[in-house]
Amino acid sequence: MLSLHLQGGFGEKGRTSLGVDDGRTRIVLDAGIKVGAAGDEYYPLPLLPPDRVDALLISHAHEDHVGALCRLLARGYRGPVFMTAQTRAEMFATLAQYADADELRRFPPPDGSIELFLPGDTLAIGSLSVATGASGHVAGGVWFAVSAGESRVVYAADMVPASRVFDMAMPPACDVLALDASYGTDPVTAATRAAEIAAWVASHAGGCLMPTPLSGRSLELMAVLDRPFAIAEGMRAPLAAQIEPGVLRPGMADLLRARLATAIDWQVGAPFPAMPLLVHDGMGVAGPARPALEAAVAAGLPILLSGHLPARSPGARLAAEGRADWIRMPTHPTLDENVALWQALGRPMALGHSCDAETLAELGRFIPALQTGARTGHTIEIGKEDRRAHSHRQ
Repeated sequence: MLSLHLQGGFGEKGRTSLGVDDGRTRIVLDAGIKVGAAGDEYYPLPLLPPDRVDALLISHAHEDHVGALCRLLARGYRGPVFMTAQTRAEMFATLAQYADADELRRFPPPDGSIELFLPGDTLAIGSLSVATGASGHVAGGVWFAVSAGESRVVYAADMVPASRVFDMAMPPACDVLALDASYGTDPVTAATRAAEIAAWVASHAGGCLMPTPLSGRSLELMAVLDRPFAIAEGMRAPLAAQIEPGVLRPGMADLLRARLATAIDWQVGAPFPAMPLLVHDGMGVAGPARPALEAAVAAGLPILLSGHLPARSPGARLAAEGRADWIRMPTHPTLDENVALWQALGRPMALGHSCDAETLAELGRFIPALQTGARTGHTIEIGKEDRRAHSHRQ
């Protein structure tokens, strides 16, 4: 029997974390933070106390999946931290922006505890077997399939079945699928959205600002931009590091290398170039995006936002005020993709992470096995006929 502890990201966006235990081995999949939250709500709930966890596995280095790593270390976690080489390379920049500064100083990720694996590897962790596979979300991003006896749960993490840039492997059939419900019932394909973004950029040929996460969506946008563009200082090396033939779709590495080679470097405070300018991060919360957005508003420069905008973030405020446009650049599954994934994995019981309760209820109309009432703080037991969720009380 497996117990699933919904530590964060269920019925909410952010602080994604799923605990799994079979009574002998306890692991945690991801440890994210919630942008815009404060206090304890910023971090996952410790349903599995960190000092009693046997292993931590990180799917990728975005803040809502790795930003709470130092918090776990500060609360007593001393076990191994499994991740891919790409995640390790990007993790420190994420923690510098989103981890508590004092915890990052006192409890940095210890090199000796980080264990690297390749997408496609199967990890033996105590009594659990954990299969992995490319998620299509970012370079080195993975899903996890945890098995104990005859029970298996697939945690999709962030997934992009139809990415133009990144390759994705199909997970195995399972008893429970924790799917990426970020887009809820949005049916618009990545190809359609890419065409919309290309048309918007073409209509603002005199220059525009495009905030974007440093990993993942930046490469997706670069694939869309068929014209000269600029990038903020500090982006070139991290972008180049993601352009690896082994993790990208065929032919994409050569295309992206060529486009990056001709990109113009831009520094905060310099005049805006007469071309699209990519700056990180995508929400305007951190990095060069925050001062760049302020300067763009003052200069009347067109702004295009293309991802999740947490409440009270600079990006959300500008969009609400009509000072920035928004077109989603899909880096998560659309409705049809999530339905197809659920069917391909055997129509199992499903949980949805990375979306609010209202969105989850809407998605349940299309995936009958979706547990629309599952929330952060619940525990779900699988391997029994009477599977059910119940609240965990500290």
